[in-house]
Amino acid sequence: MKKIDFLVIALVILFLLPFFVSDAVYNTFCSLTQRYPLWMAFLKFGILATFGEMLGQRVKTGAYYHKGFGLFPKFIVWGFLGMWIALAMSVFKVGIPAFMEKASCFSGVSEAMKGEFSGLKLVGAFFISVMMNTSFAPVFMTFHKICDMHIASYEGRAVSLVRPMKVKQLIQEVNWEVQWDFVFKKTIPLFWIPAHTLTFCLPGDFQVLFAAFCSIILGLFLSIAAMRKR
Repeated sequence: MKKIDFLVIALVILFLLPFFVSDAVYNTFCSLTQRYPLWMAFLKFGILATFGEMLGQRVKTGAYYHKGFGLFPKFIVWGFLGMWIALAMSVFKVGIPAFMEKASCFSGVSEAMKGEFSGLKLVGAFFISVMMNTSFAPVFMTFHKICDMHIASYEGRAVSLVRPMKVKQLIQEVNWEVQWDFVFKKTIPLFWIPAHTLTFCLPGDFQVLFAAFCSIILGLFLSIAAMRKR
């Protein structure tokens, strides 16, 4: 490990420590999450997912940041993607339990999802995760890839945020072999479905936050995918 790694670890500890030692910070966080769920999702994903990509850069290149990385554009894009994820999670965690009750014998699963952990809540969380990751997730992952390529085409400059994306061209440039064989076929069933099953078992205030923490893992996956591409 390099000195910069110890510095990053120290900064992460300092960032997280107030949430564990101060009731005021913890209660404020919960209050803001309930009052401004979308904007809090913007901040959670903007900070954590961008940090995840920086970790991925560290794995891939040995440095957390390089010229053309596009720190600010990535933060903004991840922030808005985080709002999209928060909305999707809200829809799936209500809609799937309601469908389960109507179409199967899982009566009471909607109420179970609001309560403490139980076997029924675990079943509900699993079905929510499966449906979200087999319908919403591939679209989300592909759109994020296109956004990332768009930022890279402008060498990480902030102007990329206001320039139109050449979606047709970018879609053709996606390495679909890696996108399918690794990102879709491996990370979705082996990581994202179990991870989001755990996510939907958590209290509502922490579901989006945990999903944002999982996006740090996504940054590492993106780096692995890039190395596989090479």
